[in-house]
Amino acid sequence: MERPTHGGAHASGALAGLRVIDLSRVLAGPLCTQMLSDHGADVVKIEPPTGDETRGLGPPFDRHGDAAYFTAVNRGKRGMAMNLADPAGRETLLRLVEEADVLVENFVPGTMARWGLDYETCLRPRFPRLVYCTVTGFGADGPLGGLPGYDAVLQAMCGLMSVNGDAACGPTRVGIPIVDHLTAYVALSGIVMALHERHRSGLGQRVEATLFDTAMSLLVPHAANWMYSGTAPGLLGSAHPNIAPYDRFACADGLVFLGILNDRQFAKFCQFVGIAPLADDPRFATNADRLAHRAALRSAIEAALAGWHREALCAQLMRIGVPIGPVNTVPEAFAQPHAAHRGACVEIGGYRGVGLPVVLSRTPGAPQGEPPRFGEHASQILGEAGMAEPHIRQLVERGVLHQRPPP
Repeated sequence: MERPTHGGAHASGALAGLRVIDLSRVLAGPLCTQMLSDHGADVVKIEPPTGDETRGLGPPFDRHGDAAYFTAVNRGKRGMAMNLADPAGRETLLRLVEEADVLVENFVPGTMARWGLDYETCLRPRFPRLVYCTVTGFGADGPLGGLPGYDAVLQAMCGLMSVNGDAACGPTRVGIPIVDHLTAYVALSGIVMALHERHRSGLGQRVEATLFDTAMSLLVPHAANWMYSGTAPGLLGSAHPNIAPYDRFACADGLVFLGILNDRQFAKFCQFVGIAPLADDPRFATNADRLAHRAALRSAIEAALAGWHREALCAQLMRIGVPIGPVNTVPEAFAQPHAAHRGACVEIGGYRGVGLPVVLSRTPGAPQGEPPRFGEHASQILGEAGMAEPHIRQLVERGVLHQRPPP
């Protein structure tokens, strides 16, 4: 059943009419629900009385006093703050779930059960069409079941750091919270699959996304290399374990990344930069040969590029089919004309954020508004659920609803 849109929901988005209750905080869960909102879902974010932790992870802060981190993953949602440890808070949540299609939470396993909100015993019997998505560190069972998970810790535990970095710096965390990011996409994919299946069965189901599973899935091709060779992958800096030349190189005015995948591209590159004999050298004839003589190849390429300016080099090589790009800073990345063309930065009022990575031709998504202020939409949301204003005031007076951020 498709419902009318509410609040800032995008009426023509692919997910228009979908109602989502977002109980998640920090990154993976909120990023997942932000993507649902960007494509038309009405997302109701319910924060704890202390607020989403990312509201305070600054500077920098926006004009409302919320950290930029919070704004990055919470746009387009309607917000309220409620104490779910209070029975009245739980009853209020259940009232909202009556009209919801999806519920997303990332509490430590066992929290919802402790509150009497367990999916199997409470929510599924009462709301059989509900798609319930839980995002956790390790899942609820197994040797690490129930433990909290954090991106950098999972990068370390699951081998990602062991292949990131070089001999000088040692194993290094990937500079973005890559495990959290991909877990958001895993959760999003699971939710969309469950909603699709619901059209056939009429039933929702439980979707599980864990940082551990996600981090392990990122070990491509390193895990496969180890499984077939028996050799543990090591640190290669920016190089690739299976391809050469596929690495960072210095030009006269900065760094570029050269990503050659086949012999034809290698020959074109050598011809263009004036080292054509390398393409016929037996040491570099095939990718396997180039891997075996990686150090000699690197020296030859570094010498050839030392006199080139990276903008001209990259522009000309890309035009003839050789994969190469400048190693840009974040400001330089957003300053690229193509970034503007693709809508990499979006602005709404005083809000600025990263654009949508998924582009649909007939039902394109769009950011639905600024991130919610703390407790901003409680009266609106509860009023839509049929709750009278005196009852809402009672919830505020009792300390169930919170309308001001903690000091």
